[in-house]
Amino acid sequence: MKPILIIAAVPLETLLLENYLAQPVRSKANGMESVEGMLGNLRVVVCTAGVGKINAAAASAVMIERHCPQLVVSIGCAGAYIGSGLSIGDLVVASDEVLVDEGVLVEEGWQDLRFMSLPVLELGGRLCFNTIPLSKHASEKAMQLADYYGVFLMRGRFATVSTCSGTSMRGAELSRRWNVIAENMEGAAVAQVCLRFGVDCLEIRGISNLVEERDLKKWEIQRAVDVAQRFILKYIEELDRPDTSPYPMAVPEM
Repeated sequence: MKPILIIAAVPLETLLLENYLAQPVRSKANGMESVEGMLGNLRVVVCTAGVGKINAAAASAVMIERHCPQLVVSIGCAGAYIGSGLSIGDLVVASDEVLVDEGVLVEEGWQDLRFMSLPVLELGGRLCFNTIPLSKHASEKAMQLADYYGVFLMRGRFATVSTCSGTSMRGAELSRRWNVIAENMEGAAVAQVCLRFGVDCLEIRGISNLVEERDLKKWEIQRAVDVAQRFILKYIEELDRPDTSPYPMAVPEM
């Protein structure tokens, strides 16, 4: 059976998952380190790629090419935009990822990739500019799982940035322009590579902070990454028993 590939930026975002792996084996391919093991009857590969879109894209391509996974899970922490209804410690799942700062700055102001006529990829005849869709099938399973267990999980559009928002004014600008709920630095890259390889991508993140005036004393990164990893452990546990799941999981394919 094809494995599940889990990709994160930093070791803290995968440490709990790695501790649950049975028969773990570490390896290195094309400069990318990973650990492979079992969760129940499912083979799982965990890769810590490094921070940012370049690291995330490179790791995704190398790991997908090497392992041919059935599903890629992008996991980690995120900042929630003011007005999203999210609080620190909440869980979020991406419906789409948006490259919110890829574009051009002209005299009239900032403009996106559509303005530049530069799509990042073509998907079934449809041009994708700044917005990258993720698997509806995988995110719907996550929503059903959260509902069954009474876990709060918000689904929405995520922002992928190269420059993190360190003020509430910048956060308000991005959330208003793109209708996004949370901000990270890797998600769109993982999602885009998955689309090119034809692999479903699920992105789950825990909220570590609000996007406001930057103050690391208010952040709760450990809490955020723990809640995301524990949810993915439950998600994989349910994938391991699709015929005996205690709740209905039949949803249309993407």
